[in-house]
Amino acid sequence: MLIKKRISIAYFLKLIVWDAAAILFYAIAVGILDHMSFFSNITIPFALSALVGTLLSLLLAFRTSQSYERWWEARVVWGAIVNDSRTLIRQLQQFLPADEQKQHIIQSFVQRQTMWCYALANSLRNLEMTDRVRDYCAKYGIAGENIPNLLLTRHAEKLSAITTKYAMDPNRQVQLDSTIHRLTDAMGRCERIKSTVFPRSYSLLIHFLIYVLMTLLPFGLDDNNVFVEMFLVTLIPVLFIAIEQTSILMQDPFENKPTDTPMTTLSATIERNMLEMTGQEVPPKMIAGGSYYVM
Repeated sequence: MLIKKRISIAYFLKLIVWDAAAILFYAIAVGILDHMSFFSNITIPFALSALVGTLLSLLLAFRTSQSYERWWEARVVWGAIVNDSRTLIRQLQQFLPADEQKQHIIQSFVQRQTMWCYALANSLRNLEMTDRVRDYCAKYGIAGENIPNLLLTRHAEKLSAITTKYAMDPNRQVQLDSTIHRLTDAMGRCERIKSTVFPRSYSLLIHFLIYVLMTLLPFGLDDNNVFVEMFLVTLIPVLFIAIEQTSILMQDPFENKPTDTPMTTLSATIERNMLEMTGQEVPPKMIAGGSYYVM
């Protein structure tokens, strides 16, 4: 995400420029055809164009609703990750007996949970792991295809060792295990959103109906002014395309775009919160940069 900046009009126009150009050329072609001798006598009731426009509106409303639902689910999942990360550290602070190893154990969980958040964000965006994550994994011998999953596995292994060492009360162990389970569930939900492709048939049907509308519309408008007619035949489909593009931007919340879920910022917030909870030095707030967007 872009820090303190709105998505520019130029960015959005760049996304629809080719569709808009195709619509413009098609509108000109159909508009010219409408004024040729044979076709100039053809009149198609405007109600038919209105019917196609209504169908388009219903499809776009459904498409936008489903896209927003995916985007919002991703944000809710990361909100749960924030809460569960704080909960994990708070439980360790409360459940572990006060001895010389307690602070070291908690700090190791803080570091590992921080790396998990950054690793999950980069994994979902299909980006290379950051130097911090790579260095941490190399130091502790963590290597594999799914780094976030391996980090959670290491969480579980350390929890098992702590339980044996301190003869932890089973109820407390269950609570800690439940927190790690929720983190695993959140990771799985993110992976499901990432890997579930939005049906291409929606876009194909929407584009087909847009071109049907553009074909019918000139034959239902008055032919008093050809330039006004071509303008309307271009403007209305472009508006439909713009609405569709808005839904496309939201349907994939892990693609490193300005509408992306702000995973990097949330990971930094989690890190700062956990360090503050354990009395460690809190780094300054993150500044925009890197190959990701920051909100």
